[in-house]
Amino acid sequence: MVFISEEAKNKLISIMKKEGLSHHVSFIRFGVKTGGCSGLSYELTFDQKKQKGDRLFQHKEMKILVDQSSISYLEGITLEYSDGLNGKGFYFNNPKAKHTCGCGKSFSSS
Repeated sequence: MVFISEEAKNKLISIMKKEGLSHHVSFIRFGVKTGGCSGLSYELTFDQKKQKGDRLFQHKEMKILVDQSSISYLEGITLEYSDGLNGKGFYFNNPKAKHTCGCGKSFSSS
């Protein structure tokens, strides 16, 4: 399972509306790719179609897709959002990450 905080959900819905998308129809895609200062980095995008091998999760009215190669890294993850003075914007709270970089956009699982 993957999760989205209430703050992140509200911000995603706002951004989707500005881009002419609906959270009732479109998907949020979580992913992982190699790179970043800790070895792996997160991806967060909007998508219109479920691809073969994608796993679909629903949380807080949001439809989340995770590709097969990313699922083992993202199981149990929560997408958070902060916009305060020291706010990071969107960031992932990953219980499986062993090391994270200062910006919170990359991690290592070993």
